[in-house]
Amino acid sequence: MGSDVDVRGEADVPGDGRPGESLSRKMLRNETLLVLALSLGASGVSALISFLGAVTRSDGLKEQVATLNGSHAPGRPWLDLAWQLFGITTALVPVALVAHLLLRERVGGLRALGCDRRRPGFDLGRGTALAAVIGGSGLLLYLGARAAGFNLTVVPEALPDVWWKFPVLIASAVQNAVLEEVIVVGYLLRRLGQLGWTPMAALAASAVLRGSYHLYQGIGGFVGNMVMGVIFVLLYRRWGRVGPLIAAHALIDIVAFLGYALLAGRVDWLPTL
Repeated sequence: MGSDVDVRGEADVPGDGRPGESLSRKMLRNETLLVLALSLGASGVSALISFLGAVTRSDGLKEQVATLNGSHAPGRPWLDLAWQLFGITTALVPVALVAHLLLRERVGGLRALGCDRRRPGFDLGRGTALAAVIGGSGLLLYLGARAAGFNLTVVPEALPDVWWKFPVLIASAVQNAVLEEVIVVGYLLRRLGQLGWTPMAALAASAVLRGSYHLYQGIGGFVGNMVMGVIFVLLYRRWGRVGPLIAAHALIDIVAFLGYALLAGRVDWLPTL
């Protein structure tokens, strides 16, 4: 973290990768800050501002709504679809940037993070099992936090009933998964390792960052996602791949988005406003 000497390395180790070419610590630090400022770091600041606005309102948190997938052009479905696809596509630009930066290191781009198609069975199998555990416990935490007044009412989707609704929700879920796991786990751990952070400090940074950009949902969203972040970092270090994490995250969000669309207003236990 201190000096600006060149950082060189020999091996690719999850969470402790080193560039194949000479890069100063200052360059790595600035690059990391820029990538975060263009992606989830900025989302964390936005979520904090949103949370401060929510807690300073006169009504309680659970009386307020956090909508995850809403309409951008109500009453104009084709324009709405164009905005939805634009948002999903542009949200993945930081991932393309990370791929470019890793290719510059000559480590194989996103393949260095385990974001590839080399082990689809492994990624999907481990991801499905992880999604079942994290998704179920996450739902219980959300319901408990909301009942206690620590969380806003999360509305996973508020899209019109048009033909593209479910495909867009699935695409949004996959986009969230790819963006978050590539940036917050694979890329961030690699760069922090190159900057000399200890494994524990890098784990804490990744988990806190993940929690921060979910703070707009309330304290429950922050804590729950921070715990998820710790688990995901530990599994990434064990497996050496973000593939299972992307699969798990995508499945969790797909079930949440589509489940809400199908069940909202039809079951008593699912909060709606």
